[in-house]
Amino acid sequence: MQQSEVSRTEVNQFIVQGLISELSPLRYTPAGVPVLEFLLLHESEVTEASQPRRISFSIGVVAMGDLAQMAGTMGLGCKVRLQGFLAPVRKDSQKYRLHAQHIQQI
Repeated sequence: MQQSEVSRTEVNQFIVQGLISELSPLRYTPAGVPVLEFLLLHESEVTEASQPRRISFSIGVVAMGDLAQMAGTMGLGCKVRLQGFLAPVRKDSQKYRLHAQHIQQI
């Protein structure tokens, strides 16, 4: 499928729980919007093809606006549930990060 064939209404939603394992200082865009970047460590066990599979990964997360300020009050090791969307780190990059839309401390 070519990029021009992708509908703007396609679903891009990602939900994950994990621990905050790295936390960058709160920064601001030139327009004054707060931005917080952190690394989330996820570990779980899932069933695939009727077999248990251990999953462990880390993913970069970015939070903006009021969400960034709220997330900035959480510390390393804090367990959170995130909901957001995946986007390339930079244009044409093959690396992705989670752009948080909701963060819940667990």
